[in-house]
Amino acid sequence: MTYPPSVLGGAQGRLLPLSIPLRFFLPAILFQIVAWALIAVDPDQATTFVGGPGPTLAAVHALTLGVLVMVAIGASLQILPVVTGRDLLALWPCRLTFWLYVPGTLILVAGFHSVDLATMTGGALLVTGGLALYTLVTADVLRRTKGFRLLVAYNAAALLALVALAGLGLALALDFEHGFLVDHLGVAIVHMILGVFGFMGLLAMGYSLILVPMFALAQAPSERLGWTVLILAVAAIVVAVIGALWAGSVALILAAVFGLLAAGLHIGVLVQVLRRGMRKRLGLSFILVRAAWGALAFTLLLSVAAAAGVLGDPGPALFGFIALFGWLLTFLTGILQRIIPFLAALHAGKEGRTPPRLSELTVETPLRIHAGCHLAAVALISVGLLLEAAMAVLIGALVGVVGAAAFAWFAVDVLRRMGFSWLRVPAEQPGSDK
Repeated sequence: MTYPPSVLGGAQGRLLPLSIPLRFFLPAILFQIVAWALIAVDPDQATTFVGGPGPTLAAVHALTLGVLVMVAIGASLQILPVVTGRDLLALWPCRLTFWLYVPGTLILVAGFHSVDLATMTGGALLVTGGLALYTLVTADVLRRTKGFRLLVAYNAAALLALVALAGLGLALALDFEHGFLVDHLGVAIVHMILGVFGFMGLLAMGYSLILVPMFALAQAPSERLGWTVLILAVAAIVVAVIGALWAGSVALILAAVFGLLAAGLHIGVLVQVLRRGMRKRLGLSFILVRAAWGALAFTLLLSVAAAAGVLGDPGPALFGFIALFGWLLTFLTGILQRIIPFLAALHAGKEGRTPPRLSELTVETPLRIHAGCHLAAVALISVGLLLEAAMAVLIGALVGVVGAAAFAWFAVDVLRRMGFSWLRVPAEQPGSDK
């Protein structure tokens, strides 16, 4: 695998206009506030949630579509050209993806909250269209990539999960009105598995093999270990899908075992990368990243307990919350607080200015508030779900809102320090149709 610092050698020449990733990052930061707030709207429903429209399902999709997938789209559209050296053939599909996906997500979340079937369907159609366009853009870059087989494999597997995820999501939205699915709950579980562990999980694992060594100034791990993790993770996803639709709890427990093996190897490899890296002090961002790795392992242990019925009625809700808010959101905010100033510095150099140090772009106060509130919110809501205590869920959600607002403060402050000239789109970019 390529030594990460060498990947950055020609990075400035392959940067997209900053308006492309930012148009996904900034709405995602706002949707994070919305996700926590929607949990607070009806904490009683959250403690007993097993599916169905309402504030809790709206909160889940504000997080998954509005934050996790939104950031994944913006980040991958920028990272893939930089790492692979393959420019996007045009930029207009990225912009069209935004105009389909972001309004569609807002409409879909509003439809879930209001339990309005027509709004749900309209939002689902727009979201599906945006995801289809993003898939085509990304698949084209992967098709033209020479080398980087492991990165291509992680992205290809994630895209396959995304195609199935989007199709099932549209079917679920339509089924609320037309009732054509034989097993709505089983399909919803598969939808969740493909979203959490298929698309987002595989992307998080794949890009970690690049981003973690890059930020730590370390040699990337061997491809052999990366392939082993990928095979185990895909096996876990496939077996989990079979278990959700046909085979039941035994298959789900077996899937969790495969997942634990994949997660254990993945985390162990990256911990070694951090130990060998030249940059030892990685700040709050990697405190969150390490916490997310712990939450991933805990999520998979919870999946075994939930499948075996050990946790009782709170099991599914607790499992889903830890997977989404404990693992993926914690990991994403940890990485995003490095990506935003990092991109800012690269673009400053591209514009002919002296690139600022990352410490000059980052204020610690909002990041400390975010980290403390986020971890406290995850703990409070987890206890609330386990004990079916709505008050703990409400307090945790409100604390989460404060933390998410602090993260927005951080992002806006970086923008302020660099100036909004970032958002200018260059007149020409080779290989791109503006």
